[in-house]
Amino acid sequence: MVAEFLAAALMTLAANDSTVTLNAVTITGHQRHDFQMRTSQSAVQVSREFLKENFSGSLMQTLEHIPGVKAMSIGSGQSKPTIRGLGFNRLAVSEDGIKHEGQQWGDDHGLEIDQFAVDRAEVIKGPAALLYGSDAIGGVLSLYSNHVPTEPFEGAVQLFGRSNNEQLGLSARIGGRKGRWFYRANATLIDYADYKVPTDSIQYYSYWIKLNRQRLRNTAGFERDGSAMLGYAGYHFHTDLRVSDSYSKSGFFANAHGLEVRLSDIDYDHSRRDIDLPYQWVNHLKILSHTAWRNEIFSIEANLAYQNNLREERSEPISHGYMPAPDGSLERRFNKNTYTANLALRYTLGNHALQGGLNSEYQHNRRGGWGFIIPDFENTSLGAYLMDRYTAQDNLTLNAGMRFDYARTHIHSYHDWYKTPVGNDSVYVERSSELRRNFHSLTWSAGLNYATGLWLLKVNAGKSFRVPIPKELGADGINYHIFRYERGNTSLDPEESYQLDASIGWANDVVDIQVDPYLNYFPNYIYLSPTAQYVEGLQLYHYTQARVLRYGLEAQATYRFTPRWLAQLQGEYLYARQQSGEKKGYTLPFSTPWSVDAGLKYTFDLRNDGFVSLNAHIVGQQHDIVPPEKPTDGYWTLNLSAGKNFPLWGKLLNVAFHADNLLDRRYYDHTSYYRLIDVPEPGRNFSLMVGMEF
Repeated sequence: MVAEFLAAALMTLAANDSTVTLNAVTITGHQRHDFQMRTSQSAVQVSREFLKENFSGSLMQTLEHIPGVKAMSIGSGQSKPTIRGLGFNRLAVSEDGIKHEGQQWGDDHGLEIDQFAVDRAEVIKGPAALLYGSDAIGGVLSLYSNHVPTEPFEGAVQLFGRSNNEQLGLSARIGGRKGRWFYRANATLIDYADYKVPTDSIQYYSYWIKLNRQRLRNTAGFERDGSAMLGYAGYHFHTDLRVSDSYSKSGFFANAHGLEVRLSDIDYDHSRRDIDLPYQWVNHLKILSHTAWRNEIFSIEANLAYQNNLREERSEPISHGYMPAPDGSLERRFNKNTYTANLALRYTLGNHALQGGLNSEYQHNRRGGWGFIIPDFENTSLGAYLMDRYTAQDNLTLNAGMRFDYARTHIHSYHDWYKTPVGNDSVYVERSSELRRNFHSLTWSAGLNYATGLWLLKVNAGKSFRVPIPKELGADGINYHIFRYERGNTSLDPEESYQLDASIGWANDVVDIQVDPYLNYFPNYIYLSPTAQYVEGLQLYHYTQARVLRYGLEAQATYRFTPRWLAQLQGEYLYARQQSGEKKGYTLPFSTPWSVDAGLKYTFDLRNDGFVSLNAHIVGQQHDIVPPEKPTDGYWTLNLSAGKNFPLWGKLLNVAFHADNLLDRRYYDHTSYYRLIDVPEPGRNFSLMVGMEF
């Protein structure tokens, strides 16, 4: 609170063009303690410094250093987030208060967000549907890129690269403030080549495929991001308008898309940087408006946004099944428009901090191309919530809240554009039928935070829900990039989850220990179940529901045995079991195995402007599978990180270095879909980032 008061006072003085000389002030606080007391759920907050020190190529690979957070890698330049083994539409990604809406249902669709525009990130592990709605049943990744500049002109430039896929990139940002008005702009350019794996060949459908110099052919790509923000920041009133655009193009590993590569005229080994068919490109446009007014006891905040996600998949026009060779290379096209309006109110009444809000969203998605996987659809959702945070004592807070949601889904019918023989006739097979469904749910959450001495205890219980998405209801087609035929289920019910989360922490100036156990029970968990059937040459997966029990924990401990030396140990474990259905007694597909990280860090001086750390990442074997899934052996890798600030021309030059898999070990990630065709994870990889702030 002291820091917030000083910041507000300085903003007021600056607005009045006053000149003030302040003596040196030392502020002692407990930032982590204050943040942890804000919520009764397991939550982690990371700064821009953390993102720079742990830079690992993509945003999610950087955030993998947080226990319980994993990155599902897609090719060589993108990755998807998972929290406690849940991702896709079970995890909400929020940027500056607006839920990011792309084609997140897709296993090969990354986040269309400029990672170098992110100032800080918050991760809520576990269900958070009370504030964020349907998709937050597994957790929330909140990204903030709305830092308000404090100088008339400021900025930063960063150069970065990676060795494994020969990535090269440049990112720059500028900003400034004059009186109460401010502006900011970001731009990022990234190019990368086919990435390398520690093997000379892979096996696909009993065929051995030779790799050219250990590279996965046609996994190169590039990314172009830009954003601009203009705003006004007064003492009580704040408003800003932000426009961002993210464009990326990347190839699909040619041999993974089908054996037809043997018949192709394309020379996939001609260049490791070209992008041949098959490939995908995606452009995400976001226009976001944030307005807030607040005083000491009351605040009102409004967020409005428009998003357009346009994505195309292109491949060689080759016939499959009864489909004749099509014209052109446009296999699939998705054009999704999302309109969002959120309103939040906060009111302080004595020891009660009341919070309420309304959320509304409308989605309009249209498909194109000669391939089919999901139908056209429209989604409308409305939600209202109310919660109270009661401070019983300085070290004890209680919170409780309820939320009501209503959603309507309209799925359009779709028939093949070619005829298929059925009996003595030929028909245009219907892949998706017309469907209109309404969903509603009442959810709740309650918890407490208690601090005593060096201890901090948090407990949270609640109910969350998730509306089945159109892909789960109406999919019927081949997903070549993950080697399976997928079929939806129009009778799916909304997914519900009852959860219990806890966090126990003890910390002093030398030792910091935290354990976060959790328990989830799903009466009707929705998932893609593998079958022994094959459709058009690929294994059939179909959507079904089952009662599922999940529990696990994350634990971490740090020990600062000298002012410069720090040791850290962290690990995670997840157990999942189906309690009903056709796979009763089995776990869930692609379940995360246990893992442990042990690290040692040395800081060059007490100002913390230089460090070097060594980390051992150990992952257990995963033999708890869902047939016909295959087990995965355990593995370990050795990783190195280092960073230093150097004075240059009166500024600071930041250098960050990261080395993954130093020993170039060959291993398989159980959550990777490329594991199904015997593709190991990338080999030795060095990352370097050099930046300067001005």
